[in-house]
Amino acid sequence: MFYDYLIQTFGNDFAKSYLEANETAIRNMKEIIDTEKIDCDFEWQDNFVYTDSEDEVIKIKNEVTSVNSLGFPAEFVTDFSLPFPILGGIKFPNQAQFHPLKYCKGLSDCIIKNNGQIYEDTKVYDVNKKDSYYEVQTNEHTVHAKYVVLACHYPIINAPGFYFLKMYQETSYIIGFTTNSPLFSGMYINTKSPICSLRTVPYNGSRLVLMGGSEHKTGSKEDLSNCYRNLENHAKELYPDANILYHWNTEDCISLDKIPYIGEFSELMPHMYVATGFKKWGMTTSNVAANIITDMIMKKENPYKDTFRSTRFHPLKNGTEFVNMLKQTTDSLILDKFKVPQDTLHSINKDEGKIVEVGNTKLGIYQDKEGKYYALKPICSHLGCELSWNNLDKTWDCPCHGSRFSYKGKSLYDPSVKDIELIEIEE
Repeated sequence: MFYDYLIQTFGNDFAKSYLEANETAIRNMKEIIDTEKIDCDFEWQDNFVYTDSEDEVIKIKNEVTSVNSLGFPAEFVTDFSLPFPILGGIKFPNQAQFHPLKYCKGLSDCIIKNNGQIYEDTKVYDVNKKDSYYEVQTNEHTVHAKYVVLACHYPIINAPGFYFLKMYQETSYIIGFTTNSPLFSGMYINTKSPICSLRTVPYNGSRLVLMGGSEHKTGSKEDLSNCYRNLENHAKELYPDANILYHWNTEDCISLDKIPYIGEFSELMPHMYVATGFKKWGMTTSNVAANIITDMIMKKENPYKDTFRSTRFHPLKNGTEFVNMLKQTTDSLILDKFKVPQDTLHSINKDEGKIVEVGNTKLGIYQDKEGKYYALKPICSHLGCELSWNNLDKTWDCPCHGSRFSYKGKSLYDPSVKDIELIEIEE
């Protein structure tokens, strides 16, 4: 349980500050929504963390005690409106739910209204310090700025912040479906893997059920083809008439100590700021980050600055993860063409990707449904980790830091910003 973990690891004052920061963010966002008249389906909803496992009930009760000790009115409950039995859960009253894209559209409209400027399709490749300003390299232009905020999900600059040593990425999946069955109220997530989250949202005058889960570390060498199907099957078990309308997945940055990094990117780079590692709490944490960084630029004190201090480096509690993050390659062979034996190509089925070894060289090869082959060197352009094939999304994924590439080598997810060149193969 999270707040019990915070108290045990960092102490009561830290845990209380973390809780207050997120509760303050909810009120701040509601004020923005009301002031700017943003239509984003905002609703007050109770949030529940539940379990159907006996050994988890005591943990939930301990979490209730911990949260109450921080001054928040959480309670242990056993009565739920979900269509399956639950042994117990913790109720967080008056939490917020809203449509994130509609909210972001409202914020962007507000920026434009106040003479701000937003440049789309402008990918940043690098940031370098030049005297009293920063030189920001984009795909077409160079921008000079006194202040730079890296709010790009995972920081694309490696040094001197070294966030790649302190974070990993996790992929989660969501489906959206309708049903004629009576629906529950509130937002739900269980305590134990496999994780299942449930909520309903406004949809065409009715409600759409969102079910999330099937999470895994990005780049895991496992069969991912059933990630959506497992959610669909569970939806059908609960609601036999479930009409599955939507599927999507996303990546979340998670720090090793579970606390987001917000503030200075590095003490060696003044006026550059970072916001990352939100641990799937991006709605409120993004607001926390915006206020902390704004206050730092304006030289104002923010009560939550030290709670999320980005330049911290606590002793790492996850040694295995740390070793994975340091993994690099020393093989820098550049290939333009490569001869691949017929039997190697024939070992790859249509719509399948595989890493094959030809001589002393590894190649990542995908054969599309029409029989065309796409080959690349399966090495991440970020820090050189070996990529894994994602057989659900047909992408090459990095197990170290979560970068993802299309089978044509196009960089899709940070921290990588460079594409991987395709290799022409000769049969």
